Amino acid sequence: MSTEHSTTPRADTPQSASVAAHQAREHAPVETAPEADPILELAQAMEKPLQVPAHTPDDIRDTVAALERRLIGGQRELRRREVAADAGISLHSARKLWRAIGFPELSDDEVFFTKRDEEALATMVGLVREGQLTEETAISLMRSVGQMTDRMVVWQIEALVEDMIANQNMSDRQARRQLFNMLPDLIPQIEDLLLYSWRRQLNSAVHRMALRAEAGVAAYKQGGGDDDGDTPLPLARAVGFADMVSYTSLSRRMNERTLAKMVQRFESKSAEIISVGGGRLVKTIGDEVLYVAETPQAGARIALALSQEFEADEMLPQTRGAVVWGRILSRLGDIYGPTVNMAARLTSLAQPGMVLTDALTANTLKNDPRFVLTAQEITAVRGFGEIQPFELSHGEGTGLVVD
Repeated sequence: MSTEHSTTPRADTPQSASVAAHQAREHAPVETAPEADPILELAQAMEKPLQVPAHTPDDIRDTVAALERRLIGGQRELRRREVAADAGISLHSARKLWRAIGFPELSDDEVFFTKRDEEALATMVGLVREGQLTEETAISLMRSVGQMTDRMVVWQIEALVEDMIANQNMSDRQARRQLFNMLPDLIPQIEDLLLYSWRRQLNSAVHRMALRAEAGVAAYKQGGGDDDGDTPLPLARAVGFADMVSYTSLSRRMNERTLAKMVQRFESKSAEIISVGGGRLVKTIGDEVLYVAETPQAGARIALALSQEFEADEMLPQTRGAVVWGRILSRLGDIYGPTVNMAARLTSLAQPGMVLTDALTANTLKNDPRFVLTAQEITAVRGFGEIQPFELSHGEGTGLVVD
């Protein structure tokens, strides 16, 4: 039998039970609050519009609150039913306009709106009541503003953040925090620039409609197109694509920053060339740009300039391209119709550095000495059957001059 005595009191006496309980508390695992899940916290914060996550530092929270009051015209104080009632329309109609501009879905209890929101809604409602717009057109205009400004804001924020990362040796997180301090001084200048650009773009659109539309229709008729005034595709335009060669394989070998620089250079250079050529950039889709021009000659010059400039750029791969003259439908800032589809199909058929066009466009351009058109093999194209592609290349003259 062991002669050692245990130092642990027996648990069958009041004193020993008390000591045992005390020791148990001392050695018990400490209960701690569960760690916050930042993704869950963010998801919960995002469920309510314009909420700031709870762990946000006080200085950033105060800056965001001050920026909000400045940007949206004051303190949020109105609910959706109140704003709709003051505008004299049903909540259903108001929600259609708010959804078009990009507002989140709200409950009746959420205080989201300011007097400025009330004025904006009343403006659109007034245009409908006065007969200047239909409700459908008002919704379309709201959607155009919402979608374009949403993309513009994201673009501007990322440009400012990238600049601070590249030139001030900041991390992404530091740059985004610093942006809160920069924005108050930038808001007036960017706002003025937005209004200035919108007016200039609208003026350019007016001139295109008034001065160049008839020339476009004449060129379409010259090429053998049908000038039926009742066509559902009313606009005769040159539609062009330019597509970076081997983009997918290149992007897999690049880090995030290098890929971003390549895409940004491709987009900015494309936009510049299209603008210099008198065209309009419809949209960019990663490795591809879609543009339109008022005449087949303008479209052809842009297509050749894009191919030539990217061929000479050591930072970018070659492009393949196509340009097709025909009728299109323009809706929601985008374009639709067989002409767009034909241009896309021809782009996929083009070899690196090549620009293709179809027989109608080639017939329109054949008497212009600035262009050389070379017939290619007749090819079956999905949705169009067998077609005769033509390679478009430079003829006389220097083409577009891009600084």
